[in-house]
Amino acid sequence: MPAFFVPLAEIAALTQGTLLGRPDLVITGVAGLSEAGADDLSFVTGEAASKEATSTRAVALLVPRPINGLACAQIVVTNPALAMAQVVEKFFVPQRPAFGVSKLVSRGYDVVLGEGVSIWPFVTLDDRVSIGRGTTLYPNVFVGEGGVIGEDCVIYPNVTIRERVTIGNRVIIHSGTVVGSDGFGFAKRADGRWHKIMQNAPVIIEDDVEIQANSCIDRATVGETRIRRGAKIDDLVLVGHACEVGEDAILCGQVGLAGSTRVGNRCILAGQVGSAGHLDIGDGAIITAQSGMHLDVPPGTTWSGSPVMENKLYLRVIAALKRLPDIQKRVRRHSGELDRKKTADK
Repeated sequence: MPAFFVPLAEIAALTQGTLLGRPDLVITGVAGLSEAGADDLSFVTGEAASKEATSTRAVALLVPRPINGLACAQIVVTNPALAMAQVVEKFFVPQRPAFGVSKLVSRGYDVVLGEGVSIWPFVTLDDRVSIGRGTTLYPNVFVGEGGVIGEDCVIYPNVTIRERVTIGNRVIIHSGTVVGSDGFGFAKRADGRWHKIMQNAPVIIEDDVEIQANSCIDRATVGETRIRRGAKIDDLVLVGHACEVGEDAILCGQVGLAGSTRVGNRCILAGQVGSAGHLDIGDGAIITAQSGMHLDVPPGTTWSGSPVMENKLYLRVIAALKRLPDIQKRVRRHSGELDRKKTADK
């Protein structure tokens, strides 16, 4: 059946949902609640979205629980956002056939290519590179000497993967990213000049990691830099030398980790969080946007601000800051009254 003509019964089966409505109704697209047309599928999360659902034109909604008073069909699922993602991936993302290996690929010695790889023009594979089954490398990708890329990976144009980098299976790396660039290491000489410290340690990217555009993952002098399974790294993120990013951790845009920082499993670092080196951010910790990290963070806690502090304290500080102008006026008024009293006493 064409991808643009999908019965609701098929969507309910895919998402393991309960269909409330006609199973033979079809969708031809997906959209947000307010933009959805008469042939679209949409989804609902939260109370505000439930209220907005009453005015949607969508033919069907993915919902966490039945909503009374809706004219459209409903598919009740545990996680509507996840269910929507599954529908989009299954029915509305075109499946590109394997490209094969272009004649315009530059190959070194002892390069190993798995079955069904797609290597586009102007890719460079250095000596002893290994590319796993079903992986796609788009134009202008560079893979350095001894690099290993696993199965079913997608490496978008203009990605640089330096020497001795190991990448697991189902990894996605977006355009402009550099994996295995030199860590920022220099020793100061007696004359005040800087001497470069060579950076030769490996970088390891485990399975199911996604690294988005223009991010940099640095290598160290000793040890390793490791991004663990399922971590997601946003655009313009720097992971410094010898850092470790835990399983299913999220690093949002413009996060910067100085060398030897450890980010635990399932942590969330919001946009523009900066970390000093050699810190340990415990499992499940949340660091809110633009926080400046200068100390270790216990597991399961939320921290904010620059310098960073526990989120509850940060909210009290911000509330106090809002009152500072009024407090300042009161202090000045009180100070003036004291001065006048001292003058009168004389």
